[in-house]
Formats: sequence, C-alpha cells, structure tokens
Amino acid sequence: MKSNPLVLLFAAAAMLLGVAGAAAAAAAAAAAAADTLTYKDLVHRLTDLDHLAVRPPTGENGALASSYDRHREYDGTHDKYIHWGSNGDGDGIIRKEGDTSVFAEIKGPGVIWRMWSATPGTGHVKIYLDGSETAAVDLPFTGYFDGSSAPFNRSHIVYRTQANGFDNYTPIPFQKSCRIVADKDWGRYYHFNYTTFPEGTVVPTFKLPLSDEDNAALDAADKILGKCGQDPAGIRSGQETKTTVVTIAASEMASVADLSGEGAITALKVKFDLPADKEEQKNFLRQLVVSIKWDDDKEPAVWSPIGDFFGDAVVPAKYQSLPTGITEDGTWYAYWYMPYAEGAHIQVENDSGQPVTMNWEVTHTPLTQPASSLLRFHAKWHRDAFLIERKDRFPDWPLLKTEGTGRYVGTQLHIWNPRGGWWGEGNEKWFVDGEKFPSSLGTGSEDYFGFAWSSNHLFNQAYHGQPMCEGSHISDHRWHITDNIPFQKTFEGCIEKYFPNDRPTFYASVAFWYLSPSGMDPYKPVPVSDRIGYWKPLSIYIEPGVIEGESLRPITKGQSIDGPGMWMYGKGWSGDRQLLWMPKAVGDHCEFKINPPMAGKYKVVARFTHAPNYGIAQLSINGIKVGAPTDLYGQKVVPADPVELGVADFKDGMNTLGLEVTGKNDHSSNIFAGLDYIKLVPAS
Repeated sequence: MKSNPLVLLFAAAAMLLGVAGAAAAAAAAAAAAADTLTYKDLVHRLTDLDHLAVRPPTGENGALASSYDRHREYDGTHDKYIHWGSNGDGDGIIRKEGDTSVFAEIKGPGVIWRMWSATPGTGHVKIYLDGSETAAVDLPFTGYFDGSSAPFNRSHIVYRTQANGFDNYTPIPFQKSCRIVADKDWGRYYHFNYTTFPEGTVVPTFKLPLSDEDNAALDAADKILGKCGQDPAGIRSGQETKTTVVTIAASEMASVADLSGEGAITALKVKFDLPADKEEQKNFLRQLVVSIKWDDDKEPAVWSPIGDFFGDAVVPAKYQSLPTGITEDGTWYAYWYMPYAEGAHIQVENDSGQPVTMNWEVTHTPLTQPASSLLRFHAKWHRDAFLIERKDRFPDWPLLKTEGTGRYVGTQLHIWNPRGGWWGEGNEKWFVDGEKFPSSLGTGSEDYFGFAWSSNHLFNQAYHGQPMCEGSHISDHRWHITDNIPFQKTFEGCIEKYFPNDRPTFYASVAFWYLSPSGMDPYKPVPVSDRIGYWKPLSIYIEPGVIEGESLRPITKGQSIDGPGMWMYGKGWSGDRQLLWMPKAVGDHCEFKINPPMAGKYKVVARFTHAPNYGIAQLSINGIKVGAPTDLYGQKVVPADPVELGVADFKDGMNTLGLEVTGKNDHSSNIFAGLDYIKLVPAS
C-alpha cells in the first residue's frame, strides 16, 4: 500500500494539540486517509495480520450480500422486528429482472473479499464492475469454486471444505460500482463479503486476465495460506523472543511477561502437559486462563480460557489456521498483531487445583507506525453475557457488544448440544454504529463458519475451521482477516441461537476485535464455576424392550417423515424423541421396516402422541390392520398411554408396519401422527 504522509502528519499533530486538538486532528486525518491501493496491496491483506490493528478511517465499511430470507424486516415506524427468525435463507435476492436474479448492488470504491455457497449450480453468475455492460467475470456458479477457471484456481484461496462448504477468497476490486446477477439454475445460498473504502480511495477495477505481477501476488499469498503455523509476516526487523518457564500454583496467578515501552506482540506460543483423562482435559482447558493488559489499563483487554483463546475450546485437536492453531508437537500458537504504547502485561491464572508448568514464548517487535494510529487487541470469553431482552429480536444471541472505534476480526464458538439435532440454523448479524437492520446478515451458522449442511466433518483452513466435533461438543472458528468489520462508534455482533439452554444447548464464545484505547470493553472475568461443569450427562428415559418410533426407516417414498426431539413438551417420551408423520390427505398411507426377534405371533403395543394437530391413525402389520383406528387429538402435546392393539403374525426377516390416516377429530387442526414406540410381546 502506498502510504499517505498526511496521515502521519496529522497523527503527530494529535499528540501535540491535546484532547480537543486531537479530535480535530483525527477528523482531518480521516479526511486525508484516501489512499491508492494496487491489486498487489489488496492481495497482501490476505495474509496481513498487522493491518487489523490500523484504525479504520471514516467511510470504510464492511458488509455482506447474502441470500437471507427477505421476510426479515425492521419496522422503523413502530420500532419492531418482523419475522426475525425466518429461515428460508436459500434463495433470497434483491429482485428478479426477467429470468435474472439480482444478488448485489454496491457503490464503490470497494472490493469483494469472499464468496461462499452451499450448493452452487450450473447457471451463470455475472459480476459487472464500474457500470460496464460487459461482465468482468461470467462463469457458472460452480466455476467460482471448482478450480477450473483462472484466477480462481489456487487451492488455499479457493476450495471446497471437507464439510461441504464452497469458499473463494480471491479479491475482486471495483472503483465505482459492483453489480452481481445470476441466471436461472444458479443453485441455492450465496455470500459475498465486501469492504467499501472512503470516497477518493483509488483501487484497480478487476479485469481478466490478471497481469503477471498480480498472479505472482496471488501465488505468494496462496503459498503462505497453505503453510499455516508460522507468522505470515516472517522474521521482522528488531523482533525479540522471550522464553519463560512458568509454574503456577493451584488457585494462583503468575506473570508470563512484562514488556515496557511501545511495541507489538506478534506471537504467543505455549506448551504444557494435559491430564490423561479426556474428561479432565475439558475442565483443565477452561481452568487455565490467559489475560493481557495494555499500557496502564486496570482491566485486561484479553481474558479467555486458554483452549478457547487458541481456537479449540475444551477438546485439544491439532489444527493450523492463519492466526491460531495447535501444531503436531503440541505447541499452541497465536499470531495476532497486538500493539501497545506503554507496555504489555501477560498473566496466566490456574484454577485447576494442582500446580501447572507451562513453557511460553512471547515475540515482540518495534512499531512501524505511531502507536496513536493503532488499535488495541481484545479477546473476551463469555457465556450468555448481555442477552437481548426484546422478544422480537429472538433468536439473536450476542457475541459482542462494544463501543469505540475498531474492527471485529473473529469468532470462536463452543457448542454443547447433548440432545443432538442441528444446533446451527442461526444466522450471523453485524449491527454497526447503531444500525437497526444489520449490514451483514447471513444464512446459517455453518455457512458463517464456511461449511454447509450441518456437517460434523472436521476441517481447517486458513480463515476458518471445525477442529473438534466430539459427541456433544463442537468447536468452530472464523477469522475476519480481509473481511473484518470496521466500526466508528459501536458494534453489536450476534449469531442466532434457536435452542434454549434448558434443552440443553449452550453456547460459549470468544469474540476477537480491535478497539481504540478509549473504547468500552464491558466484559468481565467469569468465575471457574461458570466455565466448567455445565456439560453434565443427560438422564433420558428409555422404555426397555421397545422399537423406538424415530428409529423406524420408511419404505414409502414421497412422505414427510421426521424424528423430532420432544424435550420442549416435557418428559415421558422414550428416548425423548418420536416418529412424526405429516401426511397431506386423509387416506394417505406410509410403511416402515420392522423386525421382531424371531418369527411368530406378537401382541402389538403402541404408544402414540396426542397433539392439537394430529389425526386418526390406523396401524397395520404386513398389510393386515391391527386394532381399531386411534384418535391422536389432544389439547396439548403429551405422550399417550400405551395401548394394546391386538395380535399380529410376523415372518422371518423384514416385516412392514403401516400407518394410515383415516380422518381427524373435529377439534384437530391437521392430520399428523406421532408414534413414540412399538412394543412386541410374544403372544404365548
């Protein structure tokens, strides 16, 4: 990037003029911050962690164009959020123009940093820049991700994750405008993360083919992104590394490093032994806490359990991303650029109940620009801090609320979800500088983390990953390196959470952001009692000797079948789940595979569910009706008493259990049917 000498001049003036003069100088510096960015400059930001600490000029904004459900609205007249939890996020567009879908219309100067889709199709997606009637890029949507077309053919910038997401981080800059449209059959789900720069900023208009210099820049970035685990900036001039072996007594806090003067921490590395027992490891990684104070701050700007801070929550797993990871030799690393003006103070707290020895490496380097122009690094862990009380904002769950000038740069999310089912339908939402409707609104939690379709496959890339998905514990992270979110006054970041804590489904998060020294960080340390132990084993009632309804596999095609959890309606269902059949009309019939222990005659005992929208169901075995039709209507959703329907003859191998909807109670609103279990009792 070509530096603007006026910015340095105004920064120096701020130090000389005092508080009032500093405000004026800062405003003048923002006005002077218009810059000239080459394509090589923009590509450099793919691997430039230092830039995240630079104070964003007024007029720099980050946003997301996505296929979110357009039923979501904010009614400013009545200050009301409408359909705020709508979930039809696959095909939301701005409008249709004939057979063309309009995805985005953006005023420049700016740059698209990231493209993502869950199901890119063969229909063409076209990107028009700066008012040209000829598309700068015109490819099948699949062509943006499959490596078949230059320059989208570098495997660490463009890829499909092991967990089904399609990602492309190739920068596409524009000077005046960007318009993205799609032909039919383009697929479903899209994200385009972008930044717009202050008026007067000069950027190149993306044009194919790229020059040799621009291709070389992409090749260099791709190489760095493919070798995560080392500082992407390399060895810096004047850097020093302090190595410290620290033994922290139980329930004590120990100093790791005290740095004086101005500088920047560029690497934190630590190695330590874990308990052998895996359950103890989960507690242990929450009982060790890293905290960092900048300058003369009374409160830490960084406070997090150590596992979560390094991006992997409560189950250690080897992974490497650009800023954080755990290497094969067990070294935990963080390469965030962390500047300070008067000093840095790093401490570790040990709540494990036993002494812990840790080997730390702290690398720091001189600043290359005035400390007054740089933000301070923050990272805070919390569970359910500052929950939103407005009912019309459901299901927003706050990741971060802060005030001041800064950049949001990352999310680490730990989910404990012991009942299973997909926890992550919720979208990310970034409200910047008092926005009522977020300038970034996504399409699903897994989409935000760069994968798709509620996959439990592990993966890691430079900017995102799912390093751990073990039973009920999931750990996901997403780093906003190029697509960071600048803010001047306030930032509120949310991710949607549909499942409540009493399900139970719990979120615990670390928000990573940069903030002006005068900004407000309201997050306080969390006691160890709230950091561990909430992932207790569930006590689930299981009726012995039954065939669970949700385990039945349908033979009939074209019927709507589900196996939902019933915890929200109370207790009583075996396995906390049931088979839910949603027929369309009276007379519909559905068959399932069912096998007895051996051939013979069995009494058939069924336990159904009663509900206000259930119909009258007839059960059969191998095409022969068993018992009379059963009315499943009830004023509330409750498990019915078991009913003995009669005796049926079962053959060896597969038998068929049939359900037919024969009608409905006059009070019922629909004809659905719910089956908790079938029990086969030998007739003899």
